[in-house]
Amino acid sequence: MPPAVRFGVNYTPSEGWFHHWLDFDLDSVRADLDSIAALGLDHIRVFPLWPYFQPNRSLIRARAVDQLVLLVDAAAERGLDVNVDGLQGHLSSFDFLPAWTRTWHRRHLFTDPEVVEGQAAYLRTLAAALADRPNFLGMTLGNEINQFAAGPHPDPDRARAEQIDAWLERMLAACEEGAPGRLHLHAEYDATWYQDDQPFTPAQAARRGALTAVHSWVFNGTAQRHGRTSVPTEHHAAYLVELAKAWSVDPHRPVWLQEVGAPAPLIPPEHAAAFTAATAANALDCPDLWGITWWCSHDVSRELADFPELEYGLGLLTNDRKPKESALAFARIVREGSPVPRVRTTALVVPADPGARSRCAPGGDVFDAFFRLTADGARPTTVLDTRADDKDHLAARGITETVTAEQVLPAPHGLPGGTRS
Repeated sequence: MPPAVRFGVNYTPSEGWFHHWLDFDLDSVRADLDSIAALGLDHIRVFPLWPYFQPNRSLIRARAVDQLVLLVDAAAERGLDVNVDGLQGHLSSFDFLPAWTRTWHRRHLFTDPEVVEGQAAYLRTLAAALADRPNFLGMTLGNEINQFAAGPHPDPDRARAEQIDAWLERMLAACEEGAPGRLHLHAEYDATWYQDDQPFTPAQAARRGALTAVHSWVFNGTAQRHGRTSVPTEHHAAYLVELAKAWSVDPHRPVWLQEVGAPAPLIPPEHAAAFTAATAANALDCPDLWGITWWCSHDVSRELADFPELEYGLGLLTNDRKPKESALAFARIVREGSPVPRVRTTALVVPADPGARSRCAPGGDVFDAFFRLTADGARPTTVLDTRADDKDHLAARGITETVTAEQVLPAPHGLPGGTRS
């Protein structure tokens, strides 16, 4: 029997947002955690802000680390496990990089030896501080740190895939040194799966770390193209879960839906509960799903300036810790659970070439074919074109039929279409 799917939330403090680390108030944190636990969730993901914790390359603030431990202990008192993101990095449109990596001290985030060793020391310190806490799940290297490695970031630290691979290996090793045997991983936004020149690759996401993480946001063109109640919008998170499996060596490697939310106005507030329920239900139909961690716990206060408008209302709970309809919908999903999903026996062939990832993005033929199959009730997964004829690989995953995008989609200009194999 596979382990039960985990349900959690990305913890955004109701008071001060992530700047709460500057004015850490344990009573406020405890009240936030009470409101999260009341939804029946079993874990949170928390975000130390890197410049606040390591303002100088050789200074990791002991008081900040102690406050993180206090937060983890408070979560344990409420039955919540904790995953800790280290290198923040990037959150809700704001970058948080320490001064020793920017402007007059501008050094490459992924290749400069001193920066890399400073990062490793920081991750190792956080992991070691929590290594004896039973509710500490493990470290995520950072939040969507791939956005620093390529456009559209305005000042990227561009790198080659092999340089990123070496960086990931070093960072994950540092986490393991600090807390051996925990669930250490890395997590990127969907450019890893969709952007042809992104040096963080699908293979890295699906093969490095304890499991694969995906972040699903339908403001990436999905909801704009297809509408808020469409098959692609309501199944986008499930698509990323299944797309990630194509690159995995382990046929049953767990996939964590680590971020997913209901962004207004594409998902209007009055429709957020329906979107939440549909997205979660569809993700739960994916075998080998580790968990669903909703973005986010509490709204961003309107007293804070300059956030993109959509960021203010993403919480399951308001600033005064009251559950919204979307929170109640998510809590119902948690209470009801889910039967073990059936194996997905039809696999859509996707390109192994990372330079062809845009075919999998909104508007690409692989993307469109997946949702044509989904609409037809086929419950597809994916397989690399380099493995589409590998009988052992297909059998290990329970795949009995493979199909290409060309076979699924109508042929252009009235030409005859293909047929499924």
